[in-house]
Amino acid sequence: MTAEPVEITEDEPLWKIHNGDALEAYESWPTPNTIISDGAYGVGGFTGDPRTPENLGEWYRPHIEAWSKHATLGTTLWFWNTEVGWANVHPVLVANGWNYEFTNIWNKGVGQVAGNVNSKTIRRFPVVTEVCVFYTRTPRLPITPDSDELVHMKQWLLAEWVRSGLPRRAANEACGVKDAATRKYFDQGWLWYFPPVEVMMKLVAYANEHGKPEGAPYYSLDGQKPVTAEEWTSFRSVWNHEHGVTNVWERPSLRGQERYRGSMVRSAPRTYKPTAMSATHLNQKPLDLVERSIRACTQEGDVVWEPFGGLCTATLAAVNNNRQGYAAERDDAFYALAIERLQTQQTRLF
Repeated sequence: MTAEPVEITEDEPLWKIHNGDALEAYESWPTPNTIISDGAYGVGGFTGDPRTPENLGEWYRPHIEAWSKHATLGTTLWFWNTEVGWANVHPVLVANGWNYEFTNIWNKGVGQVAGNVNSKTIRRFPVVTEVCVFYTRTPRLPITPDSDELVHMKQWLLAEWVRSGLPRRAANEACGVKDAATRKYFDQGWLWYFPPVEVMMKLVAYANEHGKPEGAPYYSLDGQKPVTAEEWTSFRSVWNHEHGVTNVWERPSLRGQERYRGSMVRSAPRTYKPTAMSATHLNQKPLDLVERSIRACTQEGDVVWEPFGGLCTATLAAVNNNRQGYAAERDDAFYALAIERLQTQQTRLF
């Protein structure tokens, strides 16, 4: 069964689900502020999911390349998987310009395995966790406006200052500090700091006022004018801190009403025997955890991509928090359930 696609209108929360492979939809979606990836785990969980995790990097590669193509320096990524599944995909993410920030652990608790473990045959501690790994874009810029060579932002910051002919210590005068500017923003190692917008504008103004006139403009993206405050702000991803929340998420796995089945299953006659594909999604994520992720790294009105929709929990979380959700789902039954869910649950229910 295939539901009719829902078009975005000005009168409804912004969401759209593509019935097919996300690779077919990326070009038509607006630029993402964050991407919520909950695709293959390498456990044979659905048609097309590899039986083992060794080749997950290649499974994800075309998607990661597309994410990188359409991302900005401010785009972030939440990557859900098993520990070993993520380990196999991580090198592909890094190679495509994604910068590892931290790993979140979803601990489902002992109830996840209660009554389901044969203590006489199992040869490991029961696994009750998944990982959700957070990435930002590696900040790379063209070494010059007309160059195809990309360098890390910290190299670009220092190179432009050197090109202006100013001594490094002058950055401290530009920023009104004793030594912090040179030490923080021109460092080429792990102690480097991303200059806040107000600091960056001071460096830009000073370099263009006191630097060699023949080399101006300095810190320019187009060779015509210096970088603006709005442009610089867009280079850094959003982070909205929530006090008391750590990277260990204690949350029981979904049961009962919270596991979405849809009216097509709930109202079915007793003789109807739905398949796992039409009845429920075996790996449905808790709505509150996904909402937490989205609120942490986006603002209202921002765009959330959910390439592997399933029941489109991330899209629902986006809508409930006044963000725009764009998802894709290949399976017709899941697609129909997701459409119904978005039409009926555009508010927090649990």
